[in-house]
Amino acid sequence: MRRLTVTAALLGLTALGLAVPTTAQAADNGAAGPVCDSKWGPRNGNVYAWDGYDCQSTLLINTPGTSSNWGGANDRASSVMNRGYTGNLAIVKFYYLENYGGGHTCLYPGELYADDLSDNSFTNGYSVDNNIRSHQWVNGGCGATLT
Repeated sequence: MRRLTVTAALLGLTALGLAVPTTAQAADNGAAGPVCDSKWGPRNGNVYAWDGYDCQSTLLINTPGTSSNWGGANDRASSVMNRGYTGNLAIVKFYYLENYGGGHTCLYPGELYADDLSDNSFTNGYSVDNNIRSHQWVNGGCGATLT
């Protein structure tokens, strides 16, 4: 009986051993961006936006405040990061138009960043990628969230 138990245990460990590399490989090739991961740091109260995917290329926005018009950064962001403080006004609400108009979407502090905005939409149905023109820090009221 002991031999059967040992054999069953070895088969179980072998099966687990075969599953672990596959899982590790999936994590390495997953949706999380390695560059965004490398740029993540302690919470400093800022929102960031880059014109490339995975927090790459030109840094467009780096501010602790709200902005009713992104100016030269309008319609350029392809990845964003929320390093705001948790608690009051911890959610970044991004808008399709200047002055907090049009559709919106949110990035919660626990989500950290969105490394590819091409698969996200505002509440008005438009793609978030290269379509952000303003943002503000809010406590809620989000009809859509970045994933």
